[in-house]
Parts: sequence; C-alpha cells; structure tokens
Amino acid sequence: MSALVDLYTVPPDFLDFRDTIRQIARDRIAPRAAEIDERAEYPHDLRRLLAEQDILGLPFEEEHGGTGTGALMLNMAVEEIAKADASTALILMIQELGTLPIKLFGSDELKARLLPRCASGEFSPAFALSEAEAGSDPGAMRTTAHRDGEDWVINGAKAWITNAGIADFYCVFAVSDREAGHAHGITAFVVEADRPGFSPGKLEHKLGIRASPTGSPVFEDVRVPAANVIGDVGQGFKVAMSTLDRSRLGVAAQALGIAQGATDYAAAYARERRAFGQPISSFQAIQFKLADMETKCAAGRELLYQACCRADRGDPELGKFSAMAKLFCSDTAMEVTVEAVQILGGYGYVRDYPVERMMRDAKITQIYEGTNEIQRLVIARTLR
Repeated sequence: MSALVDLYTVPPDFLDFRDTIRQIARDRIAPRAAEIDERAEYPHDLRRLLAEQDILGLPFEEEHGGTGTGALMLNMAVEEIAKADASTALILMIQELGTLPIKLFGSDELKARLLPRCASGEFSPAFALSEAEAGSDPGAMRTTAHRDGEDWVINGAKAWITNAGIADFYCVFAVSDREAGHAHGITAFVVEADRPGFSPGKLEHKLGIRASPTGSPVFEDVRVPAANVIGDVGQGFKVAMSTLDRSRLGVAAQALGIAQGATDYAAAYARERRAFGQPISSFQAIQFKLADMETKCAAGRELLYQACCRADRGDPELGKFSAMAKLFCSDTAMEVTVEAVQILGGYGYVRDYPVERMMRDAKITQIYEGTNEIQRLVIARTLR
C-alpha cells in the first residue's frame, strides 16, 4: 500500500493557461449558465468558443493536433469551467471520455481518422457503455455484435449516454461472444452517427447538467466495418475499464469546480449580506461553514492533482487514486453546495442565484462514470 508522498509541481505555463481559461469562464460562460440550464439547451456557441481557444485540444497529443499537455492541465481546465457551469465543463470532459478508447487501444488508422478532428473541435464523440439494466454491472449488457462477412452488425440500446444527438460518433460496447463472459466477450466499436439503423433515441429530463443532452441510443442492424473495432475483438471490457480509470479524473475535476464555485459565491454573498447590523460573514456559524467548505475543496484539489500526475506518468496504481479523487471530490461537491444554499438562506433556494443550480449539478458527480459505491469497492480491493 502506497501513500500520497510524491511531490508535483504545476508548470508556470499551465498556470498561465489556467488563468486564461478562468477569465473565459467568468466572462463568457458564467453569463450563459442560468439560461442554458433553464432551457435545457446545448450551448453550441460555447462549444465553438472552447474550440477556438484550443481548449478542446487539451485531451490530445500534439501528433493528433492537440496540446500534448496531459491529464493535469486538462483537469485544471475542467475545474475552472465547472466553477462557472458544470454542463459546459462536460463538453470538455466528453471530448476526453469519448476518445480515450481510441487513444488507448485504437489502431493507427482510427486515431488518424478521428482524433485530429476532435482536437480541432470539428467532431464531438460519445461513450456508450451503460444500459438500462447494465450500469454498474457492464457484464449484464444486452447489446450484441455479430460478424457478417467483413462487417459487424450491432443491435441493442444504450442508456444515460452523454452527448446523445450531438456526437458525430459513438464508442459502443457490445457482447460479441456471450459464452466468453464479460471479461473476454465484449468488443468496442466506433459507430458513426450517420450509420443506417442508428438513432440517438429519447433524451432524458434531468435534475442537473440540463444543458448537456443525455439519451438512449438505439442500434438496429447497424453495420460497421472491421476497421471500426477498437483494440482486439473480445477486449472491450478492458478498453472500458482502462478508459474509466482515467476519465474519472474529469468527474473529480468537475465536482471540485462546482464545489469551489459554490464556496466562492457563498463567501462573497456572506460579505455583502447583512443581518443584525453586520455582514453575516462576521458570525462564527457562517465562518465555520465557509472554513470547512474551503478546506474540503483544497484537500480534494491535492488528491486530484496527485492522481492526474500519476496518470501522466503511467502509474500502475492510477485506478485506485482516480477512484479516491472521484469519490472525495464528488462527495465534497454535494456537501459544499448544500451548505452554500444554507448560507444564502431563502435566496439559495431560488433560481435567481446560482447555488441552487450548483447543488443540482453536483448530484450526478456521485453517480456517473461509476457510482461512489463502486469507487469504494475499487479502493477497498487494493487494500486486501
């Protein structure tokens, strides 16, 4: 069992880029957050903004047109955007999640065909693993793929898929050999959105992250060429788990951004709001709440940054540390946003103030890309 003893340094150019992203988030994204949440409207304008500023290139290596700056810089960016709006942060997060299977396991042809167009912002991907009866247990999936000549034919339906109806292609996981079991019987495929038989399905009406579409794609005799297989046939479970070990860092960063954004807003409100003739920030009850909120954000950031550095250097214990970062930051986001609403009192409960939205957005971070119950299992298994 290892301890968090490794030191890391954030390079100055990362801090400069972070500050640029922070200003963009404050000036361009935050003013749109309430509107796109209220309308449940995907912000195409903000996606173009992220592309124009090279932010959508953060998940990619230079050889594929990206920045080549790694997991730490990527998740610093996710955090800054999530402070302003969690749905917009998810645009950047899915840019990584939906391409990680290809980056980690795809053929050179798949990488050359798809990654540069994602790095530029031309293409948007999606990651299609979960199903209505197969969330935490991917081995229960019912979507199937069978070989037909040179092609594969996919049938089934997915659920809870981010970017449904927006994505240009989907990384889809399907059972290719039922007898082999989930460890060797699942295969991953690239399915382009314009393939006959594919439908993005119905969209969900959600509590939070309302400006990011979540849907249930349907596959009816969708044919894809063998060149669209990601990794080896039967390797899909490994592809999915290896992807999630890295992408959970994005959820941690999103949760941390929500928490820090709520803390900052509550602290500013407490300095201005007066009761009994003085700012409520002068009352110890409020001071202690804010102190705990800030401390939890700071602790989460250290755990996240440590995990990101492990990802960048290929640490074999990444799965454990990404699970801890996701677990801690998402629980912190829920705790902190509830306290932020409490500090604002009645104003915190209405949509005129952003902490109500932040509390709704925070909840999903405890659920997607592996529930926190699953994260605890992942961590516990490393301690046996």
